[in-house]
Amino acid sequence: MSANPPVPTGATRRIELTMHKPWFALYAGVRPTLVIAGRGQPTQWGLGTWQVPSDETVTLGVFLFNRLWRFGEAEIVLQPDHEAALEYRAPTLPFIRGRFRLRTRSGAPQSPQG
Repeated sequence: MSANPPVPTGATRRIELTMHKPWFALYAGVRPTLVIAGRGQPTQWGLGTWQVPSDETVTLGVFLFNRLWRFGEAEIVLQPDHEAALEYRAPTLPFIRGRFRLRTRSGAPQSPQG
């Protein structure tokens, strides 16, 4: 008897997330990890897309891990009415937090509400 994976019942949407690594950083070989609703998944630097529920508030987080400690952590709560384009900027130093920014499709910054 085979088990079928659960089928999502709600509507979904795609979000774009651009991961920026500083041109000069005091760490090397580190890749970001994206956390969506408590589930982590390794990612790469640059532009990527992910599927999230379109009718629910979703918490997104990113952290960097260098085999010794986690750093560069940032978190954002994405509301259903927010644009689906985000940007994460990693820190230059391995003990500073990263930061998220919402972007409109035209590229202009948008301030998160809520």
